[in-house]
Amino acid sequence: MTTADITIPQGRKVKQVLDGARNVFVAHGYERASMDEIARAACVSKATVYSYFADKRDLFTAMYRAEMLRLADSAVELADTHLAPQQALHEAGRRMLEYLTSDFALAMYRICVAETPRFPEIGLAFYEGGPELGRARFGDYLREADARGVLRVDDIDLAADQFFQLCQTTICDRMICGVQHSFSADEIARVLDGAVTTFMARYGV
Repeated sequence: MTTADITIPQGRKVKQVLDGARNVFVAHGYERASMDEIARAACVSKATVYSYFADKRDLFTAMYRAEMLRLADSAVELADTHLAPQQALHEAGRRMLEYLTSDFALAMYRICVAETPRFPEIGLAFYEGGPELGRARFGDYLREADARGVLRVDDIDLAADQFFQLCQTTICDRMICGVQHSFSADEIARVLDGAVTTFMARYGV
């Protein structure tokens, strides 16, 4: 079973648990996070946490996928608009960088790198909930733009991956390595403008 097959429980208590897990994993990482601490952060009993999630890995996977689904849903909005492609791409890139420069994204990346050798399912959850899900959702926009004739994209998955990588230029390397922790509007605009210009030079009509 892949993380795409996971059904995330619904309800107010589940949301409390997922929110608590999010805060604890960001603050302490995967190894140091405990189900006791997550229960305290969620203001529920540990029995309540275990009634929804079998173990810490199960909870981590559900928490991360829930966060990524929320982010990916914003990409669907782009496919429902008729913005000029330059505007739509700039907005998609802005939303992605807003996420990638968050404490949550950096914490999840570090957890993935640290824990995947021991727990491959964490790496799988990170990949399926992040790059793979983003590719699928952004691909919907590219497919629709190609059908409208405002972009010409022969390989949807490749084009989506290329755009994501262009948007990460400079910023993500500096964040991951601890060289820089925040970025000005001008710095972000410089990267996004370059990403959109380069992408349009390849796929624009």
